[in-house]
Amino acid sequence: MKKYIEELLEKLTLSEKIDMVHGTALFHTGGVERLGIPPLVMSDGPSGVRYDFHDHKWILINQNYDMISYLPCNSALSATWNRECAYINGKVLGSEARGRGKDVILAPGINIKRTPLCGRNFEYMSEDPYLVSEMVAPMVQGIQESDVAACVKHFAVNCQETDRMCVDTIVDERTLYEIYYPGYISAIKNGNTYSIMSAYNKLNGEFCCMSKSLLNDTLKDRWSFDGAVISDWGGVHDTRLAAEAEIDVEMDIHYRFDEHYMAKPLQDMIEAGEIDEELLDKKIRNILALMYRIKMIGPEAEKRSPGAYNLPSHQESMRRVAEESIVLLKNEDKKLPLDTKKLKNIAVIGENAIHVHSNGGGSAEIKALYEICPLMGIMMEAGGNVKVTCAQGYYVPTKEERADQESWQLLSTTKQHQPHEPGDEERLYEVEKAIRSKRRELKEEALELAKNADEVIFVGGLNHDIDSEGKDRKNLKLPYEQDALIEELLKIRPDMVICFVAGSPVAMPWADKAKAIVWSYYSGMEGGRALAKVLFGRVNPSGHISETFLRDENDCLPVKRGHFGKEGTALHDEGVFVGYRQYDSDGVDVLYPFGHGLSYTEYKYEDMKLSLDDNGNIDVSFSVENTGDMAGFAVAELYTGPADKVAGRPVHELKAFEKIYLEPREKKEVTVKLYPKAFSYYSTKDKGYVTKPGRYIIEIGESSRDIRLKGEVGFTMEVQTYIF
Repeated sequence: MKKYIEELLEKLTLSEKIDMVHGTALFHTGGVERLGIPPLVMSDGPSGVRYDFHDHKWILINQNYDMISYLPCNSALSATWNRECAYINGKVLGSEARGRGKDVILAPGINIKRTPLCGRNFEYMSEDPYLVSEMVAPMVQGIQESDVAACVKHFAVNCQETDRMCVDTIVDERTLYEIYYPGYISAIKNGNTYSIMSAYNKLNGEFCCMSKSLLNDTLKDRWSFDGAVISDWGGVHDTRLAAEAEIDVEMDIHYRFDEHYMAKPLQDMIEAGEIDEELLDKKIRNILALMYRIKMIGPEAEKRSPGAYNLPSHQESMRRVAEESIVLLKNEDKKLPLDTKKLKNIAVIGENAIHVHSNGGGSAEIKALYEICPLMGIMMEAGGNVKVTCAQGYYVPTKEERADQESWQLLSTTKQHQPHEPGDEERLYEVEKAIRSKRRELKEEALELAKNADEVIFVGGLNHDIDSEGKDRKNLKLPYEQDALIEELLKIRPDMVICFVAGSPVAMPWADKAKAIVWSYYSGMEGGRALAKVLFGRVNPSGHISETFLRDENDCLPVKRGHFGKEGTALHDEGVFVGYRQYDSDGVDVLYPFGHGLSYTEYKYEDMKLSLDDNGNIDVSFSVENTGDMAGFAVAELYTGPADKVAGRPVHELKAFEKIYLEPREKKEVTVKLYPKAFSYYSTKDKGYVTKPGRYIIEIGESSRDIRLKGEVGFTMEVQTYIF
């Protein structure tokens, strides 16, 4: 490969090289036709291949050839706790991207969920770096099987949408290596990702897209990443800094492609002798290497996978992933599953029962071939002998009303605000009045319908007006007055089943009154059917949440301290205490803990044995038994931590997990190997992970607070582990 690339590089003119390192259209770079080098074609995103735009304007081509499979979002994927599901998701995404003629798919997104309020959290996997690391590698491998490059994003510490283009994230080195870097290291080391996207934000004072510290020193030199680095669209701000940093491709949202910093300005500075052309050549080598690896060029170009999209097998794969992503949060008195043979009519209430989510959220939006909403799924699975009726229940304002409503709220809270035009105040008041009237009507209709049904299923949650790129959530409260509606429905039907479709957690002040609560992230084209299969017991739920569900957003330190969602600076002074590391260490009363998820059967854990070898490696063995009457998946989560409380270290951290399928009454032995790094912290002095002498706990359970087995091991000497 190296010789092939050097021979091509020697033939390229300066202007041809320049065309290769920046966007010459919204989603592709320039090619060099005379040398057989095609443009590098890219596409969003993590939930499916985005619809196509015209090259030079943000207007849809709109010819309906770009309708594709809608994949479960990354939050849904991580809720499966199944590495095989990550690989399956990646394989479908890669095949569909190649089938649509793409070379790079801008996925997966692995930003850590520092708080539950980031508007883009639905695109990301978890608050836990180990779970992210284990899921990202197989997803990348699946994508790249179809000769498409994965582009893991957004590097690095891109944890809020507020002021996302400029916010300076201040993070210490230890926190970077324990929390924010592990997913990227795994994507490189275990997934062999061919490309990485650098983030919009600054990290410790440097824009990520032009940061020598991040890209040159860390990514390239320390981690030996030999793939291509692509900027987020509009993330480059200076020609010299970009030339000197290890950023290979500049992409942007504006149409003045020749004005990109790495376009004519870079060529002019090279021709003037202000920048060494060798810096440009390094970028070209990385781009050509990426093209070679995915068979765009080189001796195997004729063997490149053609890919395929909208295959029935893809739809079946997405159904399986969706089924494993559904989380049973609560099931008091074994309310679920519902038996359709005993039902004559079901009332389905809630706007999310009929809502489709594939066409929103920012760059994750796609044009789905189809999307089964929960109402359709329930009707499909219930069959014609059960009458299913639906009431919208709550009203979601239209885009026009929503803008007016926001202005109306501003009018009611800001004395200095004046209406833009005469009559604005009266008009906005009328809009708000009409919305409230619609909500009253829908609530009354829903309450009446609930009175006479055999079963009531509420389907609420969020949508992409709330979960969206470009803005953060203000709080965890359910929008559209859903809490009030749920409270009223529970008075009439205390046995009501409550389902949610959303991209991030919500507060549930009425949770103690509910019998059954089922959680679904945006789970793709088969999501509604997967939810229904769980409700009716055709699928035993096995999803576990990969983030903590809080009762109040102010229980999260960054929110409480005012270090999230502010412009200018995002100070990460909580350090490694992110997510359950904080909540479990501080004893916060959470709604549902990290890793929580129930089943229609019970799993018994016993016979824990620990075996330590001379190198400090530990075999942890235990048995899991399905003591119930329904087959299902047990999710065994393994946590470690110091036996005694140590300042600056969480009480425990996830270090292994296994998802085990068990038939009724079946028992299996499970063995997990732990290395000294599983008990370590990152030492800035040693530039690696250090395990100090002492006693450590090993816990096995079904959430961070549902620990079934516990043991101890000891280290008598310090053990150091380096990055690779």
